[in-house]
Amino acid sequence: MQAVKNGDTVRVHYHGRLTNGTTFDSSEGRDPLEFKVGAGMVIKGFDNGVVDMKVGDKRTLNIPVEEAYGPKNDELIMEFPKENIPADLNPQVGMDLQMSNPQGQVFPVKVAAIGNEFITLDANHPLAGEALIFDIELVEIK
Repeated sequence: MQAVKNGDTVRVHYHGRLTNGTTFDSSEGRDPLEFKVGAGMVIKGFDNGVVDMKVGDKRTLNIPVEEAYGPKNDELIMEFPKENIPADLNPQVGMDLQMSNPQGQVFPVKVAAIGNEFITLDANHPLAGEALIFDIELVEIK
């Protein structure tokens, strides 16, 4: 039976959770995730974790922060003057917003805190700084 190697396109079902057991994503009720192994389409630990699996194999991947979304980057946390917020926007802690940089690129941010004159915005990936656990099942090697 064929085993997964770099360059293969695979389809997997997965259940992703944090180390405290909280589920953050799952393919349950959806089509399997399809990606090319080694092409950087998924996080490094997930990519490496499917290598040598055979169709029908199940595996639990314990992915450290460095092979997931990396550590939180303090440079991606910024203070934004409240006076520059559109009048029709009522920001709340935890709210997802979009900003654009001077080059016009749009990127997501999360409202981390609200002060008197500034709101704190976090542009880190929501799973940055987290070790991740994935239960995966290899469904197909294309």
